[in-house]
This record gives sequence, C-alpha cells and structure tokens, in this order.
Amino acid sequence: MAYKPITDQQVRLYMTDLQNHSQRTAAARAGFSERTARRFDVDPTLPSNRKNIHGRTVPDPLEGYWKTELLPLLEKDSALQAVTLLRHLQTEHPVAFPDDRIRRTLERRVRQWRALNGPERDIIFRQTPEPGYMAQSDFTHAEELGITIAGQPFPHLLYHFVMVYSRWEHVGVVLGGESYTALAENLQQALWSLGGVPQNHRTDSLSAAFRNLTADQREDMTQRYDAFIGHYGMQASRNNRGEAHENGAVESQNRHLKRAMDQALILRGSRDFVCVEDYRRFVDTLVARRNRQRVDAVQAERTHLKHLPQRRTTDFTEIVVPVTRTGGFLVKSIFYSAPSQLIGQRLRVHLYDDRIEAFLGGTLVVSHPRARRRGDGHRVHVINYHHVIHALRRKPQALWNSIYRDSLFPRTEYADAWKVLQRDLPRQEACRRMVDLLFIAHDQACEVELAYLLAAELDAGLVPDPEALTLRLTPRHMTLPADVAVAHPSLDSFDALLGASA
Repeated sequence: MAYKPITDQQVRLYMTDLQNHSQRTAAARAGFSERTARRFDVDPTLPSNRKNIHGRTVPDPLEGYWKTELLPLLEKDSALQAVTLLRHLQTEHPVAFPDDRIRRTLERRVRQWRALNGPERDIIFRQTPEPGYMAQSDFTHAEELGITIAGQPFPHLLYHFVMVYSRWEHVGVVLGGESYTALAENLQQALWSLGGVPQNHRTDSLSAAFRNLTADQREDMTQRYDAFIGHYGMQASRNNRGEAHENGAVESQNRHLKRAMDQALILRGSRDFVCVEDYRRFVDTLVARRNRQRVDAVQAERTHLKHLPQRRTTDFTEIVVPVTRTGGFLVKSIFYSAPSQLIGQRLRVHLYDDRIEAFLGGTLVVSHPRARRRGDGHRVHVINYHHVIHALRRKPQALWNSIYRDSLFPRTEYADAWKVLQRDLPRQEACRRMVDLLFIAHDQACEVELAYLLAAELDAGLVPDPEALTLRLTPRHMTLPADVAVAHPSLDSFDALLGASA
C-alpha cells in the first residue's frame, strides 16, 4: 500500500476523539493505525512542525568501493553493466563479496548514476504520417506459422510492403532469402497493385542481401536498386542499423499480419497446402480482406500518389550462360536442363525469386522453377525429362548411373516405379522399362494418367510393364456410321435471308 503522510487535521481529530473514545476508535476515526496513534501519544507534535530526517537505516555495502573502484570504470565507459561491476568486485575482493547479495543495490546505484551523469540517449520522435509520402518494405521470417507444402516443411520469408498513412499492404511469398531480385519483383508488384507511386520508399539495411558479396557485387546491387527507384521517381531511404523503430510502420504490421495469418490458418483447420500457388492464393485473399478495411484511407492517399510509369522495369537478375554437352547450363551452381537443340548456344537467363527464364535472342526457350543449393555441398539438378527423353531413349543404359537420375522423374510415382524395377529386374531391363515409361508419358502427354496407373500397379505388387500400360492408355476406337446424310441448303434461301434483313 502506498504511504500517505499524516496531516495536522488528522492529529487534531485524534486528540479530540481520544477524550471520549478508546485509542483504537479514535485512531480509526482519524484514519491511521493504533501504532501511529501510540507515536503521537508519546510525542504530540503536529506533523507540520516535525523535521523529516532521511537517511540510511543500514550500512552502505558499497562504501569504500563505489567512488574509488566502480565510479572510475563507469566514467571511462558508461556501457558497463551492473553485473559486470559485481563480477569485478567478486574477483578483486572475494571475501567482502562472496555472493550476489548486493546485485540489486548495485543495479540501482548504476541506474541512478546514468540518470544523473550518463550520456544522452536517443529520443524517438513520433511522426504524423503524410498521405502519399512514404512506403516501407521489410522481409520477415514465417517459420512460426508452421506452413507445409504437400506435407513437407516450407521455410520461406514474407515480403511486406506498407503505405505509412493508409496502412495499405502487399505481401509476397519469398522462396529464397533477402535479395535484390526478391525486393524488386515484389516491390514492383506492390506499386502496380496500389495504382500509384509514393514519394519515398524506406527499407532496413538489407544486410542479408549484401552478405557474402564482393565489393563489386555490392556496388552493382546498389546501382541496380538506384536505377529501379529512379524509374519510378521515388526517393530511397534506409533506417539506421539496429534502429527498427525507424521502419516502425511495417515492423508493427509484421506482427499483426502473422497474427491474422495464424488465426486464419486455425479457422482453415490445416496448415498444409497442396502447392505453393495455393498458399499464395491464401495469403492474397487474407491481405485483400485486410485492405478492404482501409478503403477510405487508401482513396484519400491515392490522390497524393504519383502516376505509374508507362511500363515496368527490370525486376530480375540477368546472366548469360552457355548450354553444355551435358544438355543444360549452370546458374549459381544449380544445373538446369535445356532442349538438346540448344547445345552450344548462349542463353540470357532471367533470375526471379521463384523461377528462371532463359532466352535465345528474344525467344523464351526454357523455363524452370528456381532451386537453391543444399547445405551438404551436393549439386542440385533441375531436370525436365521432356528435354532429354529422346537422347535417353537412344542410350537407356545411361540412366543407371546418371548424376541427375533422381531429378529426372516428374512425380513420386515414377520414382517409386524405378525403385521396384531396380530391385526386381536386371540392370539392362530395368533401365529400358523406365525409359519407355518416361517416353510414353512424353509422347502421349499422359504424365498424370500414367502416374495413377503406376501407383495402382505398385499397390498390387506388380512390376510395371510399359507395353501393358500402353494398351490401358490407348483410347477406345469408336465405330463411326458408314453414311452420314448432310442436307445442303439451296442458294435461294440465302437470297431470301438477305432480302428479309434489308
């Protein structure tokens, strides 16, 4: 209970009631305890006439140490913590300070010294948001949401764009890490979805995007970002390192967004999605619902936005790679397959966050989902079996020890079929049958249907036979009628129609 000083009026009331009531009753009527009443019985001096003497009731445990040892250390470097000073005392004077008993006392003493003599501290200046002026971007981790794709963990980031005034937001699912490509691609999508351009775009230091880059690569990334911002006529700004509050609009929205996603996932009843596109649709639907609550503010802000340019700008990283005799090309240590006709050609590859697109001149010739390197040092292969099936059919035995054999199968059913063929048949026959299965899927465009048939064969304990499966895939021949009577209208009927329309 907070201490309340006794007033002169309370003492006078107590003294008057004491003539007709007991000490307990008189003290209660005056509003203080019997113990306080006994003190006034001994000394009836009014509180206003008493001298308040403040002082220590116990000896100072830091006497002889504070001014001589601890204060010089603090004055030399004010960042020292109280527990560090305590460990110093325990090292220098183990007998006087055998335990942590004085830790709280030392913490209060250091806190008071900093308040009176410490360095000046930064002040957060709350800002009044200006419509159409600033947008903020940030990347935030989403592991705590527990998202899985087809039952597999799905580590990813969320790119979050927020207009400071209206709180309008755009969210993108980022498969890789923080990078220029992820920033530019999602920022550009956000601007075109918003329908206008703010004056200023603020990010954090994006240290993850610059990590492990050479000085030339960092300079190149900076120049590309400056060119991107210039294309849209925005000013670029960054908050100071470690000062997250300077990017506070999007930082606070990160928490609200993930909380809303978590609640929506609970209502959904599952955190598993069939594919990444399904998860992206879920995120887009949630963000659209949140933005509908800000319609009035967004409409007011759009009147202050600058117009979008006539076209979009580059939001990908471009590299030039040769297609090698192994039927593909390397991009950031990942091997991607290509049609054999392109061997010896040089392709311009556009790297996006979730895909790559390769061009021969101005023609798109190859497209793959983008892959990332594994942590165990093994090379990752992204293979489209359509690219290699004809060459593989001429050399089916090459399948057995191919370095990208396991990446060749388009669905898990094909990989399971290979395991059975490899186990139950000789090497030559197993390779021939597997290549024939892939060729059937390619030639008859029945990859999904054949996968269902393979699953049924394997569940029945059978070894897949391409010839038998081909018969089951062959469409039924339908008997057409021998004579089909077709009545041809006379030309006079067309004249009649033209006359009626006139």
